[in-house]
Amino acid sequence: MQNNTWKVIDEKLVYDNKWISLHHYNVINPNGGEGVYGKVHFKNIAIGIIPMDDEGNTWLVGQHRFPLGIYSWEIPEGGCPTDEEPLEAAKRELLEETGLVANHWEQLFTMYLSNSVSDEKSIVFIAKELTQLQAAPEETEQLTIQKIPLQQAFKMVADGEITDAIAVAALLKLELIMLKGA
Repeated sequence: MQNNTWKVIDEKLVYDNKWISLHHYNVINPNGGEGVYGKVHFKNIAIGIIPMDDEGNTWLVGQHRFPLGIYSWEIPEGGCPTDEEPLEAAKRELLEETGLVANHWEQLFTMYLSNSVSDEKSIVFIAKELTQLQAAPEETEQLTIQKIPLQQAFKMVADGEITDAIAVAALLKLELIMLKGA
């Protein structure tokens, strides 16, 4: 592992709410030059879930995404506060958004979503052995839920119909695993 060659001269909190904070840094970069850097700090871990049934289906969640002003199809996703275990957050989010409860869970991967400007971490799980209950979305969520074949979800990624970073990475990784027969 290499040492951090960035040096912070000073730091200023620019913005803060219950989900994110924005920090401004005056820095010395790795080549010795003075500069500035901004970092968005996320106060939750981003959680994603690919629910899978025995027939090869999954569930997608559709919703209007305020920052982009577009409708987005995604895997079930949500936030994990720092005092909650990621698997427990995944179970909560899957039930909340789709009404599904899973008896079998596997962690698919951990990734950073935009590491040049933020520290947002994401953990994605696969959920199997599903039971359908009633969904209970949060007040801010107006969701459309669709059950589709996994192959259709993979095609939606390839065709650019699914553009959410977590969903794209998760579905592509799962497709690759399935193609390798692992």
